[in-house]
Amino acid sequence: MTTLLDFTDNVVPSGKVTVPPRPAAKPQAKISVDGVEITGDAIRDETQHHPAATPAAAFEAAARALVVRALLIKEAAAKGIIAKPEAVMAGKRETDEEAAIRGLLDAEVHTPRAETADCRRYYDANPQKFCSESLYEARHILFAAPLSAPEKREQAKGQAEAVLEMLVEAPERFAELALEYSACPSKGQGGHLGQLTKGSTVPEFEAALFNLEAGQLAPTPVASQFGYHIIHLERIVAGRQLPFNMVEPRIAAWLEASSWSRAVAQYVSILASKAAINGISMNAADGPLVQ
Repeated sequence: MTTLLDFTDNVVPSGKVTVPPRPAAKPQAKISVDGVEITGDAIRDETQHHPAATPAAAFEAAARALVVRALLIKEAAAKGIIAKPEAVMAGKRETDEEAAIRGLLDAEVHTPRAETADCRRYYDANPQKFCSESLYEARHILFAAPLSAPEKREQAKGQAEAVLEMLVEAPERFAELALEYSACPSKGQGGHLGQLTKGSTVPEFEAALFNLEAGQLAPTPVASQFGYHIIHLERIVAGRQLPFNMVEPRIAAWLEASSWSRAVAQYVSILASKAAINGISMNAADGPLVQ
């Protein structure tokens, strides 16, 4: 264990201990492609397009993206490729460099179209991806209390527990009690919320709802940001397998996009292997080179 004795060399006559200076941070290596530097400012501007768990990870992802961009722009110039900028969304057009990169990839990267047989194999291997969503028909009674009012929430919880006990004894009173106690507009329809799918309610409500069986009343009031809910699941309409002909265009588009992305990554890897890249590793094993 470190003690003051470990700092005897830093004790001054006054008896005070001087703290050794913190080592200076290691400077960020300059990143360049064939001698052309990619500045730190440019990388920091690019990080907004590369959300990551840490600032360092975002910085590195942005740096890689700018290296890839530099490689493609340099190759397009070497091949004399000039393309007319196109509209990419309402009110926004490509820059000349973006158009040149598109022209380069159109000329150099070729991938096959996804045939029906390819789509069918993917469909058969991943049936769970091609189902309609299950529908949950539910009703509730809301005892409103915001998170910012702990005393009111405690009262709402107590009231919800009391009404829940009434429903356990007399389930047929749900509509009556919803009209009397619920703070939700659905009280006029007996608490009915219609057909719900995943993501259509707040997470706490959804987690409780999806753990119920059809005809079951939640055993305890469910807390959410709105207050406390008494939940009853009326019916589950199970999702069904979508027919192949309905999803074939979507599968084909996904397979072709995936194939194109892999081909572009391989193409960029070839360009990277021929270039002098300093300050960052562009090893394909470190992650995708192209997004």
